Amino acid sequence: MPPMDFDIRSPAPAITAALQHRIDRKTKPRGALGRLEALALQIGVAQQTLSPQIRQPHVAVFAGDHGAARAGISAFPQEVTWQMVENFLAGGAAINVFCRQLGLDLTVIDAGVNHDFGRRDGLIDAKIANGTANYLERPAMSAAERDAAIARGRILAHALAANGCNLVGFGEMGIGNTASATLLTCCLAGADLATVTGRGTGLDDAGLSRKQKLLGEALARGGRVSDPLAALAEYGGFEIAMMVGAMLGAAEKRMMLLIDGFIVTSALLVAHRVAPQILSYCVFAHRSKEQGHAVQLAHLGVEPLMDLDLRLGEGTGAALAFPLVQAAVNFLSEMASFDSAGVDDKLESAQ
Repeated sequence: MPPMDFDIRSPAPAITAALQHRIDRKTKPRGALGRLEALALQIGVAQQTLSPQIRQPHVAVFAGDHGAARAGISAFPQEVTWQMVENFLAGGAAINVFCRQLGLDLTVIDAGVNHDFGRRDGLIDAKIANGTANYLERPAMSAAERDAAIARGRILAHALAANGCNLVGFGEMGIGNTASATLLTCCLAGADLATVTGRGTGLDDAGLSRKQKLLGEALARGGRVSDPLAALAEYGGFEIAMMVGAMLGAAEKRMMLLIDGFIVTSALLVAHRVAPQILSYCVFAHRSKEQGHAVQLAHLGVEPLMDLDLRLGEGTGAALAFPLVQAAVNFLSEMASFDSAGVDDKLESAQ
């Protein structure tokens, strides 16, 4: 059972036919805008309007450390987590560049970094602890810590909604979090460990072999836990748990969720098991080069908007997909219809 009741409702389908008619009557052949038409329909249904809008779009990057990182499952030392958070706050990371370019607001959330940042502009201190425990030895977090992380994520999403945001892109930072995402995917998507385990931050062949061995040891200790919240406590990170709460909280407010890559989708695997109706509000930005992401997407039965061989994280794929989301909304709201433009609707059946 979830640690709290989430009020997430699937959008009423009654508006679908009217939206499809509006899309079809734009000055173009039916289906000529391809995936953008399906995206416009999804957003219109989610917002329950024939003229959807994107308001105050926001990217939230959740950061946390992992106890298992000290065991060598990553090519980078754990200290890189807090150093990259400092880079975010200084405006120097890829996600900063893309958010500036696209006019997206950006917030960094300290969900559990092993560092004291103090009070900083652009940083929300929601720290649960200075990183999770080493899941090679015991569960990564207690049930109470997991529930606190989920609750804080929910509050953060509700605060964004209260400030007028109706689309949030999810990003993350945490050395070792591809390993956590791998374990969660094995548990919740029934995936084989060797199929899902990727190179993360850039492991060589020897490093990848060591990572697979260590993750096999973790599964031997904790088991392939099928309950989503139990799996989250066993193998997750605080940034992943907080994203779970933020995703569920955003869906409660009927916000659109722009889902990034492998780690973000591992959080969604948990959220989806808690509330399957969350998928109505999810837009999948891209297919990560991290090999386990394709497994996650297939398990959820979804197709992403892009495939650019990205594997950076930080929400970069979500940010890059935002112009496509905006384009889908804009053509639905602003493009002329055959009637308004006085165009012969024989064009509708052309090509």
